Amino acid sequence: MSGVQQRPEVSVIIPAYNRFELLKEAVSTVMRQSFNNFELIVVDDGSSDMTPTISLYYKDDPRFRYFRIEHNGMPGYVRNIGVHKAAAPYIAFLDSDDLWMRDKLKKQMQFLQASPGIPIVHSRERWIRNGEEVSQKKQKHKRSGMIFDDALIKCIIGPSTVILEKELFDKAGGFREDLEVAEDYELWLKITDTTEVGYIDEPLITKRAGHGEQLSEKYGHIEIFRITALMNLVEEGFFTDEHQKAARKELSRKCRIYAAGCRKRERYNEALEYEELSRQFA
Repeated sequence: MSGVQQRPEVSVIIPAYNRFELLKEAVSTVMRQSFNNFELIVVDDGSSDMTPTISLYYKDDPRFRYFRIEHNGMPGYVRNIGVHKAAAPYIAFLDSDDLWMRDKLKKQMQFLQASPGIPIVHSRERWIRNGEEVSQKKQKHKRSGMIFDDALIKCIIGPSTVILEKELFDKAGGFREDLEVAEDYELWLKITDTTEVGYIDEPLITKRAGHGEQLSEKYGHIEIFRITALMNLVEEGFFTDEHQKAARKELSRKCRIYAAGCRKRERYNEALEYEELSRQFA
């Protein structure tokens, strides 16, 4: 492809760090989308592998943009860099170890165009772990409409599934940049506090888990990061009154459960700290 591209409708952001082979596959699923009016921004978080060579594959395609930054290690910071460089009114994210179905952008843009007043849409995911598909049948949470109460419990919007208005992203303040994990959980809470969410009930992405390079695999658990994210918002009084009450209740529950886990592992000082926090937010 050559020539000058029209202004894109969607800016796709891929944060990348030392996953060159996975990144190549992820990028190819974007560049083969049936919806063509996009730009793809790869933000390389200071990789030491062959990641910088990805730009050679698409040097003649004006839709592809590559930026390299000094290694930071915080996925929210890296994604925010990409959004800052975005030219489109809509933003989509793709993690470098995930894959998009060919009609992902097309179906979501059609949904948004047919749904005035809904500035964000996500979809179901196809989960692959160690080469085998993981059933999603037990996932019973609410996925569309006003989903704040369900979003409090865990991250129910996969970053790789979502398209949203850049204006909405900016208004929410973007991703928190000092959390290594659960920065997406925090952003969706800020958005779902007042915003109705759209949903397409079919898998538009493939999420590849279990390859050992994921931050959730690195720590083995992520609830402490959700507690940190939620506590900050509660202490700021960020939410509307009704949601603030629900957030305090959920934060108290999360602290209580985390404290019980600390006691089980004989981390008694930490258990006392979170038991006190549980009482404080009850």
